[in-house]
Amino acid sequence: MKSLAILSWKFGIAASLGAVLLVVGLTTGASAQRVAPESAGAIKQSFAPVVKQAAPAVVNVYVRRKVEQMVSPFANDPFFSRLFGQNFGIPRERIQNSLGSGVIVSADGVVVTNNHVIQGGGKGAEITVALADGREFPANLILKDEQTDLAVLRLEAKGVAFPSIVFADSDSLEVGDLVLAIGDPFGVGQTVTSGIVSALARTKVGVSDYQFFIQTDAAINPGNSGGALVDIDGYLVGINTAIFSRSGGSHGIGFAIPSNMVRLVVQSALEGGTVQRPWFGASLQNLTPDIADSLGLDTPRGALVKDINEKGPAARAGLAVGDVIVSVDEREVENPQAFNYRFATKGIGGEAKLGVWRAGKPFKAAVTLRAPVEDPPRDTRDLAGRHPLAGAKVANLSPAVAQELAMEDDGRLGVVVLDVAAGTPAARLGLRRGDIIASVNEQKILHVDGLEDALGAGPGVWRLAVQRGDRVLNVTVQG
Repeated sequence: MKSLAILSWKFGIAASLGAVLLVVGLTTGASAQRVAPESAGAIKQSFAPVVKQAAPAVVNVYVRRKVEQMVSPFANDPFFSRLFGQNFGIPRERIQNSLGSGVIVSADGVVVTNNHVIQGGGKGAEITVALADGREFPANLILKDEQTDLAVLRLEAKGVAFPSIVFADSDSLEVGDLVLAIGDPFGVGQTVTSGIVSALARTKVGVSDYQFFIQTDAAINPGNSGGALVDIDGYLVGINTAIFSRSGGSHGIGFAIPSNMVRLVVQSALEGGTVQRPWFGASLQNLTPDIADSLGLDTPRGALVKDINEKGPAARAGLAVGDVIVSVDEREVENPQAFNYRFATKGIGGEAKLGVWRAGKPFKAAVTLRAPVEDPPRDTRDLAGRHPLAGAKVANLSPAVAQELAMEDDGRLGVVVLDVAAGTPAARLGLRRGDIIASVNEQKILHVDGLEDALGAGPGVWRLAVQRGDRVLNVTVQG
């Protein structure tokens, strides 16, 4: 079995345009006519001008944070470990450092990197960005998006014009296009590798919620996360995120988040600090050959509507359970992950034109691109008291909450777990983020108020039903 290694990287491109122009503007370089080398002399042409243009915007991202660690002379003793667990000892603070890479995407110092590079870089953490020319600047985290594994920083440097990179339209990439990878693998220093786009729309990588990656054989190694994949015009086509590796080194299978998704996250950071993705209002599933054949489709390509929120945009556009979505704005979708990417990168406002297959015939549906609603209001609460769910943070389930948790949106009501504090009864019960509290002592739970009432009325025995994905877990807890 292949193991997935998270990697780090740096890269960029000099450009002195304003932030909004850099973020919104597309380039036409990637859509230019592609020509194969016509002679040995053409093959010997150098990428040096592209590298010289791009290298100044390559940065390293350093995160320095204080962490508390339990120190005990019996830490390695199996008897004491079984008796007291891992929290036995004297708490001491130590400094933890992490290193990754990032790309400057606007001249006023906006940097994009991977979320896992700055993971934990919240309150109390110090983030420093080092430029290729040796200058260092403190940076503030203005947005992190776990669903795409992206984070956006802003350098603290008023009046400084930074070298930056221009976004390309990643949808214009084709398999076989040349790309460059510039980074700092294993901390050896800035390194440039070249390769081709090996595949597009990879949806089974397992790194983030939005599975739609560019695959390349340009050598990518640990130490490259958050860096850039660029085309031969020097424009940003992706942020490198992961590799498949058995040894931890490059085997020629690297993955990058497409620049169109990166642009959406950067725009969100600049416009308000939160990522807003359009609300679809339906849950989807993969097509199997048997299902495709029964629906009259030649190939099992598309996203099958499994459940639908009757109040959502999909239902209002006329979609129904059993429909198969085959395209978004004339771009084919192979599976639900590809649809989620195509739909999410449309942003808020306007419509998305869907190609749909129903009862053996194609038709078009126009879905309004609007933000998900909080209906009912989330009513977030930290549960406390003498019951098995103490220590859980819960909220009412709504389309907005479902999207934040990457959950299916079928319009159901319920109470969902947002977080679980360590060492609490809820943690010992095994409760997880995204679990839905379906019932307590046979009483169906629809809202947070009802959950707290049911827990408070417990006779000392709690019979809980917890929905986790497609499974329902039943557990009885004695008080």
